[in-house]
Amino acid sequence: MSKNDKTWQGWQKLRDMLIEPSVDEQTLNQALATASARQPPPALWLLGKTQSGKTSLIRALTGSSDAEIGNGFRPCTKTARFYDFPSQAPIVRFLDTRGLGEVDYDPSSDIAYCESQANLVIAVMKTADVRQDALLEALHTIRKRHPDWAVLVVQTCLHELYPNNADHPPTYPFEQDNWQRQVPSDLSRALLAQRERLGTLVGHAPVLWVPVDFTLPDDGYSPVCYGLGSLWQAIETVSSFGLQSLLRADPEIKNAYSRAAHPHIMGYTIAAATVGALPVVDIALVPALQVKLLHTLAALYKFSWTTRSASEFFSLLGMGFAAGYGLRWAGRGLIKLIPGWGQTIGAIWGATTSGAVTFALGKSACYYLEKTSQGLNVEAEELRQVYAEAFARGRTLSAQQEHNKDQAP
Repeated sequence: MSKNDKTWQGWQKLRDMLIEPSVDEQTLNQALATASARQPPPALWLLGKTQSGKTSLIRALTGSSDAEIGNGFRPCTKTARFYDFPSQAPIVRFLDTRGLGEVDYDPSSDIAYCESQANLVIAVMKTADVRQDALLEALHTIRKRHPDWAVLVVQTCLHELYPNNADHPPTYPFEQDNWQRQVPSDLSRALLAQRERLGTLVGHAPVLWVPVDFTLPDDGYSPVCYGLGSLWQAIETVSSFGLQSLLRADPEIKNAYSRAAHPHIMGYTIAAATVGALPVVDIALVPALQVKLLHTLAALYKFSWTTRSASEFFSLLGMGFAAGYGLRWAGRGLIKLIPGWGQTIGAIWGATTSGAVTFALGKSACYYLEKTSQGLNVEAEELRQVYAEAFARGRTLSAQQEHNKDQAP
């Protein structure tokens, strides 16, 4: 059998796998669970009272709707919950305790559990709510046990202390030294009072304060995510997650579908890289994860892969892609057979290749699905350019994630 015949067979198998996946859901879920266990997503622990704005914060960071978030929470203790985003291949986990200060609620067991899981503590305070004793006490307790933990305090619902019919200050003022002079006096007093009530926490890690106002379009405030940029900056300052690049697409991407697709692509990229790095792994698992990603993206675009569309997509990517895809996996398998080199070099090869190819396939699929949904023709040269650029970026992102994992405490 000639080289071209083997390449053609490999291309057909990948296409057929997209139409009728040959790995069942249980095996895929096990692969995703294995990836999550080996490289758990960063856990952001949200502490605050009921109606303090925790769900709005998640919505602003992930771009999810309130309904999606509400349906996505799962219990981790009797009274605490977690929310993985995206659900199938998560890149971030939000831990949410029951509202602090509620009658007949002892948060000690929830706090103990979340302490064992959390990577960053985010305290959420509604600015107009002066009764924050339970939250302040919890923060002091946590820092006594973890003096090296940074604490991010998010003060929410600023508009409740605006004068009638007032909008947000046109320029976000809270990063300036004289911010008190640039906001309504009632708001300034409330913000300062909460900071004074907390006082000084033990330990040397920073405590950052970020006022925000995350509203709905119908509320009439513009922008609806006021202070989101400063919140991202604070998260990046006190962590090494690189979370913003995982959750948010490039700023120049205007298409809503592409923006929504980005965290899914990143989730599967990390999962494929992690599974691909395992010393012993079913060679079909990584392609199966990639096919699962393509189905996820198609669902976002309200598109169904058919034999015709799958054939067109892989044909437009070209024989070079099909041959390179096969050679990478063949090379990875051979390297692992070399005594003394197999596990180390093979794992590096597998992680880098798996992540880069998955990222490139995802971005290429978005380009194809967007053009197709608009009834436009997809040019092979343009799609191959998208793949090539995404593959190079995918290698960089995979390397960065490996670095972040090594730096994690």
